[in-house]
Amino acid sequence: MDLADSASLELQAPSAVTKKTAVFRSWILLNHDGVATLLDVDKYAIMRLVEIHARDLRILDPLLSYPSTILGRDKVIVLNLEHIKAIITAEEVLLRDPMDDDLMPVIEELRRRLPIATAAGQGQGEEDTVAQDGESGEEDEFPFEFRALEVVLEAICSFLDARTRELESAAYPALDELTSKISCRNLDKVRKLKGAMTRLTNRVQKIRDELENLLDDDDDMAELYLSRKFAASSSPTSSSCDPKWLHSSPNPDSEIHNISNKTSTTTVEGDNDVEELEMLLEAYFMQIDGTLNKLKTLREYIDDTEDYINIQLDNHRNQLIQLELFLSSGTVSLSICSLVAAIFGMNIPYTWREGHGYIFKWVVIFAGMVCASLFLSIAAYARRKGLVGS
Repeated sequence: MDLADSASLELQAPSAVTKKTAVFRSWILLNHDGVATLLDVDKYAIMRLVEIHARDLRILDPLLSYPSTILGRDKVIVLNLEHIKAIITAEEVLLRDPMDDDLMPVIEELRRRLPIATAAGQGQGEEDTVAQDGESGEEDEFPFEFRALEVVLEAICSFLDARTRELESAAYPALDELTSKISCRNLDKVRKLKGAMTRLTNRVQKIRDELENLLDDDDDMAELYLSRKFAASSSPTSSSCDPKWLHSSPNPDSEIHNISNKTSTTTVEGDNDVEELEMLLEAYFMQIDGTLNKLKTLREYIDDTEDYINIQLDNHRNQLIQLELFLSSGTVSLSICSLVAAIFGMNIPYTWREGHGYIFKWVVIFAGMVCASLFLSIAAYARRKGLVGS
């Protein structure tokens, strides 16, 4: 069934349904001409329309948390890339939650580029008709599913790259400000930026890993060729009409065996020819890898800033320890004077007090010299042992 004619199957949501539930049921369908049709259907209608299993449709459920996924099925490609949740067939694209602000540019880009690509494909077909032999197959237009996939990959890579640039524009000045002045406000700002960077790095890493896994498996890439599978399933078999020369062969069994081997080899080679898709995926893999490298560079800059801050804090801590050492040394030295005063304050009888009124001055001078000598000795010992700076 053509999804462009699926408007008759639309199910109207009850008026009592909340806006959030209605959004979850909303889809937009774009055909090869870029014509958009809003759908408000439940998951069972979508399963019937695109012939998809419930477990695959569950990947696109916004209430469930699934990793970034690009799945190739018999007749559809299931995409779960951040906010872009789409089902691509050989002729149409279904996007979930079309009212999302982040999804609006993707819809506009699909409406703009799909008709142009179709027109270009028709022009290429007419040009190939009048071209010389050997030049007609020189350039083949991308299948519809690959053109739609290219728009989605370009959109998600550009979206994540834009988020990365915004984070860089906020993070680098904040880090520079923190290095010049360490304060609670600056530390809290950098802490929040580091958390945002970690979350964004995880999102970019998931997209990169999915593309890398897809590039590493030719069978998974072959599953994305919907147009090829559709053409293979609709092509007539040649087993019912054997050529006449086959029966006049001196060794028919050998000829049949050779022909069948050649046919199967050609079919396998055609099914495994994924160079076209591989080049497409590699381009966006390099783009998302560049975005990830930007985030890694930002993380390294944050780590370097943290190391610099820790060095500064260690330096301040060492200065405080040195100050505490000098204060403790001074306290120990002054305690000598307290000890002398306490001794003279005791009620001990002595006979040399009469006629020697000047003894107070000498006691104070001698006690001060002892205290200063003790303080200088402690400071010299600490400097010699490297406990304080020179």
